Order: sequence, then C-alpha cells, then structure tokens
Amino acid sequence: MWLMLHAIDVQDLRRSYGADEAVRGVSFAVARGEVFCLLGPNGAGKTTTTEILEGHRRATSGRVDVLGFDPARVDRGLRARIGVVLQDTALPAELTALEVLRMHARWYPRPRKARELLELVGLADRAGARVNALSGGQRRRLDLAVGLVGDPEVLFLDEPTTGFDPSARRRSWATIRALCESGRTVVLTTHFMDEAQALADRVAVMAAGRIVAQGTPDELGGRDTAPAQIRFTLPGDAALADLPDLGAGVTVAAPEPGAVEISAPHGVAAAHALTGWALERGLELRGFAVSQPTLEDVYLSLTTDHADQREPELR
Repeated sequence: MWLMLHAIDVQDLRRSYGADEAVRGVSFAVARGEVFCLLGPNGAGKTTTTEILEGHRRATSGRVDVLGFDPARVDRGLRARIGVVLQDTALPAELTALEVLRMHARWYPRPRKARELLELVGLADRAGARVNALSGGQRRRLDLAVGLVGDPEVLFLDEPTTGFDPSARRRSWATIRALCESGRTVVLTTHFMDEAQALADRVAVMAAGRIVAQGTPDELGGRDTAPAQIRFTLPGDAALADLPDLGAGVTVAAPEPGAVEISAPHGVAAAHALTGWALERGLELRGFAVSQPTLEDVYLSLTTDHADQREPELR
C-alpha cells in the first residue's frame, strides 16, 4: 500500500567514482501527483541522483524504486511510463517541430497526439518550423513536448525553463501544474528560486552529496518560524533611541545613516508598535516593509557551509 502512494522511493542512495563519493546516503520519497524539487549548487549531487532515478546511471549502493521498478534494470515497462527533459538536448535540426514529435511517438505504446502537445506547450503556430529556426526558448518548449510524448506518469525536468522569457516561463509553470493535477508526478531540478517556490510541493536541498533539508517551500529550514525582517528609513528629526520598546529578542541595526533594520521574532506585534508610534508622532517611515526570509535566503544559508565541496567530474 505504501508504494502505491509513492511514485518514487529512495533509501540510503550512494554513488562513488573511485575514492570520491558523489551521493552520500540520500533518502526521500515522492508522492504521486507531487512536484518534488531538488535544489543545490553545481556539484551537489543532483544530476547524479536524477540520472540514477532515470536509469541512466547505476547506484553504488542503496535502494531506488520508480513506479515499482528498479531503474538500474533496463525495463521497457518503466521506460514507457517516464519522461525526461534534459538540460542540454540535440534535436534533429532539419526536422520540423511536428516531425520531431511524430518521430519520438513511435517509441511509445500509447503516445499523445503531436499537435495536441504543440498546443499544450504554446507552439501550435510553429508546427511546420524547423528546429534550427526556433528560438532558444521555443526549443526548450519543444524539449518539454518531447518529454511528454509518451504520456508519462513521472516526468523528470532538468532546468526546464532556461532561456525562457518571463511570459513563457509562467505558461510552462501552468502546464506543469496541469500535469500534476491530472495525477502526473514531476521531479524538478532548477536554479530559479521563484520557480521552486511557484511549482514545488516539497523541496530537498542537496549539498556535498547529501540532503541537508527537506520540506515545503514555505517551511524549508524553519523559514515559516524565522524572525521577521522589518526595514524602513527614519526621517531626519528621529533617531534610533526614539524607537518604542519592541519586546524581547528584537535586534535593531542601522547599516547606514537613517536606515533601520529590525529582526523580530513576533513580526506583527513589532510592526504594529512601530506604525502606531510613527502615527502618534506624525512621522513617515519611508520604505516600510516586513518580510520573512526568502527561499533563496534559506537556500544560501543551508549551502554556504558546503560551498567548497564539489561533486567529482564524471569519468
């Protein structure tokens, strides 16, 4: 029953290249219909981990289960049920977008219709265009369509929106969300924090071959309970010493004249005290803003200690 609820189950995954260990005891599970995002700096082990899940690389030890299969054992039953969108692809330059999809469709027992896929990724009007005539963003959208040809249950996306303009990125996000709403599972690797925030149900941060944190984008690394950051500029006739008492655990800093940065464990109460104080005195707190640490803040904090450790070059 447990495996029926999970598309992917990874337990104590390890991969070594000689004396170098690229993946060091990684464990996680991905629920059906979930977008699971792997974040990490270059060399963290993300690529090796996803290649093992895709069946393109073998684990040194540990257990990997994808849709009930061991991907290390090449099985057409699994190949027909997963889709892969690599970061770098080389589609035949002289074929049209429609011809590329029809060519790939021959490899699957129940492929999706080529024109339907072009419509899904926003390339319906480029069906007759050759690959070498497409822009970089259009080629990435065609890559996504190729990954969907077999109507996969699990889709692996490696930096899927690289080269997209903002409008195209958001259209692609909508496509990915629609896939998950229909029961598909997505494993996403990206360097775009806004993409992870917008798409991921859960995030795992990798550093130096290990997962150093897992959780929802809003909760990762204690982000939801971290102190609020309050920033504003005091008018010239007010000083730090004039600020009201903001309670225990609050720190106040002035990085430059007039600028105030406050870290407060109870952000709403601190903001209320500050705005009430300013209104009573007729003061304008320019640029007043309250925020929690961003996903990027948490990511950088989690990975900084491992910045000098890199995954070995593949041999």
